[in-house]
Amino acid sequence: MLQNLKPLAPDKILQLSQIFNEDYRKEKLDLGIGVYKNDLGVTPIMNSVKKAEKILWLNEETKKYTNLSGEPSYLNAMKKLILADTIDEDRISSVHTPGGTGAIRQGFELIKIASPKSKIWISNPTWPNHISILNYLNMKCEKYKYFDQYSRSLDFDGMLLDLKDAKPGDIVLLHGCCHNPSGVNLNQNQWQELTRFLKRNRLLPFIDIAYQGFGDGLNEDAYGVRLLAKECEELVIAASCSKNFGIYRERTGILFTIGNNKALKELSQNTLAFLNRQNFSFPPDHGGKLVSLILNDKKLKLNWMTELEAMRLNMLKIRHALVKQLEIRSNSNRFSFIGKHRGMFSLIGATKEQVIEMREKHAVYMIEDSRINIASLSEKTVPMLADAIIHVGV
Repeated sequence: MLQNLKPLAPDKILQLSQIFNEDYRKEKLDLGIGVYKNDLGVTPIMNSVKKAEKILWLNEETKKYTNLSGEPSYLNAMKKLILADTIDEDRISSVHTPGGTGAIRQGFELIKIASPKSKIWISNPTWPNHISILNYLNMKCEKYKYFDQYSRSLDFDGMLLDLKDAKPGDIVLLHGCCHNPSGVNLNQNQWQELTRFLKRNRLLPFIDIAYQGFGDGLNEDAYGVRLLAKECEELVIAASCSKNFGIYRERTGILFTIGNNKALKELSQNTLAFLNRQNFSFPPDHGGKLVSLILNDKKLKLNWMTELEAMRLNMLKIRHALVKQLEIRSNSNRFSFIGKHRGMFSLIGATKEQVIEMREKHAVYMIEDSRINIASLSEKTVPMLADAIIHVGV
């Protein structure tokens, strides 16, 4: 049997990280993998998470299985964080999943069961795993314009023009905020126009929101998903706690479905629980417990929000520092778009050849599409990146 296996293409981000680790140079930059780092280059455990872990350690009495859909305290806390009081609870079903990736996979499988003929429309570019999972599940997908390579900004007109080819019942996969890999967000007026477009053309939105709080703030970053939840009859949401709680290895995600009545909620909930059972049975509990402890305790939540805001502001500071260093070296403002992007990532517009040259000559590692992780930089390393970008002629 095993001899019939064929080599599979390696994950580009993980492969880049391996090459970086094998680089003997002392001064080097890994801007590939999407984790937040402090000025010391460490991905820290948030103080609020440490406090929650201590509470859990002192009070946890059993390690028996959790509920098939996850603990209600976690599901309800995340529901409030993402959706607030936007819609009636009788419309919402939810399950705890192993990370945001698990939520995306479950969402795609739900669509495959409920609407197998629907095509999934994904932004160009998007997070590579979206395409990889869809291909693995043998689901039809199509790309729509999103990022304008010339201006390094949103091509909103092109986006709507491409989506005019979508048929009623098709699914439109959207990034809730801090678009990966571009860092380009829709503004509130664009979210409103897009919502009207989706309703008019009877398209179902699927939101991937993995960076709430990293862009413009917790509530500001949830504007689009809350608007869609309020205005659309149906909605699918995949969310992650990896980034905004810093609990990457705990694999803490959640999948929501929103219907237009209570009967659909119960039907959806049963299906989501069924998918959990088929794929991994009971969800991992530790991360969900930490999140629910934090969000349900006023002091811990305030502590967490303060830490999260500090991370957000630090990324903005790094963005502006990079723009300044590039302006000095290029004697132009052509890199000002980096300061307008939000979240962890930006596409800087380098060619594949320029990316490889930065890696080989400057020990600066980024994905071949020129996505950089702003959160991996510090004020000390910003000049190193700026030198590399200008030297290769971006």
